[in-house]
Amino acid sequence: MVEFIYGLLESVGFAHPLHPGLTHVPMGLVMGAIIFRATAIFTPMTHLARSGYHCAVVALLGHPPTAIAGWMDWQYRYDGEWEFLIGLKIVLAVVLLVLLVVIVMMDDPEKPKLDLKSFLYLLALLTVVGLGFSGGELIYG
Repeated sequence: MVEFIYGLLESVGFAHPLHPGLTHVPMGLVMGAIIFRATAIFTPMTHLARSGYHCAVVALLGHPPTAIAGWMDWQYRYDGEWEFLIGLKIVLAVVLLVLLVVIVMMDDPEKPKLDLKSFLYLLALLTVVGLGFSGGELIYG
């Protein structure tokens, strides 16, 4: 199936990996989520917590296609060869998924405060930084 998808894309002139372009969705939205949440907590603009929450929701929706594309790229371009950075990315992707699910289920964006939920946003940010760093190391060494 993976071979078919990449073969089809290459037949129309698209020979690039799919994963890098999709990573901007969950990673950028997690970064936006924490910026909005922090602004809502530390300024009078508490209404921005809703924007942060919505960023977390869309990041959660964008996570599965990004992870699937990463797995497909790994299978197609690296023949599924195992190495430490691949394992790290898989672990971090699972951690991010769990964090986003917990944030979306637990958060009350109407009452933002510095609490466990805010800490989960910070953990999600650190996770996407780790994902980005390990992806960069994998590609650029």
